[in-house]
Amino acid sequence: MKKNTFKVLFYIRGNRINKDGNVSVMIRITVDGEMEQLNSKLVVNPEIWDAKTGRAIGRSAKVLELNSRLNDIQVILKEHYYDIQRRHGYVTAEMVRNAYMGITQREESLLKVYEQHLEDTKKLVGLSKADPTYRKYERMYRRVVEFMKKKYNITDIPLREIKYQFIVDLEFFLRTEYKYSQNTTYKCMKFFKQVINKAIRAGLITVDPFNGYKISIERVDRGYLTEDELCKMMQKEFASKRLEQVRDIFIFACFTGLAYIDLAHLRVDNIQKMFDGRLWIVTHRQKTNTKVMVPLLPPALKILNKYEGCYNDGQLMPIITNQKLNCYLKEIADICGIEKNLTFHLARHTFATTMTLGRGVPIESVSKMLGHTNIQTTQIYARITADKIGKDMDILSRNLGNLDF
Repeated sequence: MKKNTFKVLFYIRGNRINKDGNVSVMIRITVDGEMEQLNSKLVVNPEIWDAKTGRAIGRSAKVLELNSRLNDIQVILKEHYYDIQRRHGYVTAEMVRNAYMGITQREESLLKVYEQHLEDTKKLVGLSKADPTYRKYERMYRRVVEFMKKKYNITDIPLREIKYQFIVDLEFFLRTEYKYSQNTTYKCMKFFKQVINKAIRAGLITVDPFNGYKISIERVDRGYLTEDELCKMMQKEFASKRLEQVRDIFIFACFTGLAYIDLAHLRVDNIQKMFDGRLWIVTHRQKTNTKVMVPLLPPALKILNKYEGCYNDGQLMPIITNQKLNCYLKEIADICGIEKNLTFHLARHTFATTMTLGRGVPIESVSKMLGHTNIQTTQIYARITADKIGKDMDILSRNLGNLDF
């Protein structure tokens, strides 16, 4: 962080002479061009005041005592300046003035409030918050700590010193240091704004540093497998048992829409016979703690039957880490001639697009099965294919009746 410029000046109010013919000696504190003024509670005869030196002229006992007290004030102000610099790594003229006057403000630091926010969020895990959400808050906390160290060479900052530029610099740091995309940066800044909002509600920040700041979500055309690509993968014979198991897990997700973490936690108890006499998956999304109910389609049920009784702890399928799954899926894509970036999450998109919306399932039903808390999220995940639009228009064409020239 750049070095502050600090200056103390003593001056008099020549136009405010008291009944004894004296005027007040004022103090002007300047830090980086920012000024604060206060009364020293000392008085002097204006005729013996030297504006250039900021001291009284003469050798009388009264003059020497006045100048000595002014020197003491200057020393005390310097001590406050260096003490604030040491404790906060950041100094303003107002902070020095308040320290001299003995004003103790209710001043909280950013990390103190952030840590309290993390603690509060952790208590809500399993209730209204999911563990992955908490981990994202925690990750953003580490990013903020690193940002302050790299950008300003400080370990913390008083909340009221967080200005608009701090917000802009933080966004730039996330984009350049971590190469975050538009949407990842948006989510991170949204997490940070929650902490700032908490401080504002507590009266710890009077001016919102996010005022005037704008960042938006960028719509992303998420990938999915077509029906032909899905058939290729389902019908492929694999020489490797591990690749066959990974394929099965992926196909199961394509027909159920489950995210990796939810599929990994799936147990026998989550398979229940429902009102229609069919087997359904009944679980809660780890990410949002939202209840999810999905009917088991024949291909998914066939995969469950294939691995039935293979595991003792109620596990339904041979689950490995998401990272390893994605590595194997890239190998499977090469073997099957699928020229797409095949990741496990693509199965969820395939369920939304190819298996449900593309086959006429209402978006409200799809949203429920995906465990989304609002339908706008489903609209981002799902894309109506050109094939579906073509089929819908064929139906419309046949139903036009007499509406023709």
